Amino acid sequence: MLFKCSVCNYTHEGDSAPDFCPKCGAPKEKFNQLDEATTKKVYASDETNDLLMKFIATCHDLFPLCERGIEINLDPACRSFFTKAKDALWTLKQNAKAEIENHIGKNKW
Repeated sequence: MLFKCSVCNYTHEGDSAPDFCPKCGAPKEKFNQLDEATTKKVYASDETNDLLMKFIATCHDLFPLCERGIEINLDPACRSFFTKAKDALWTLKQNAKAEIENHIGKNKW
């Protein structure tokens, strides 16, 4: 079962709500048990959200590679490739963040 803290939105998995919220310290009474449909959404989106976070981290890790290619400046076409790649990575990273935000807005966290 899943329980959500009404103070900070921490989600707890277990047979009952914890005595105190591990995030904000709110007492057990501040937890609400999630209904079956919401619980299914949370579990179904867990792996997808993890994949999106890994994708964001990978984009972030590729920025230095693009910056180095721009810095080397072998020729205009090569510099253009790395510049476009860096811009595309930024856009992809922001799209992935927006998707996570959409999931959260639909109780898929």
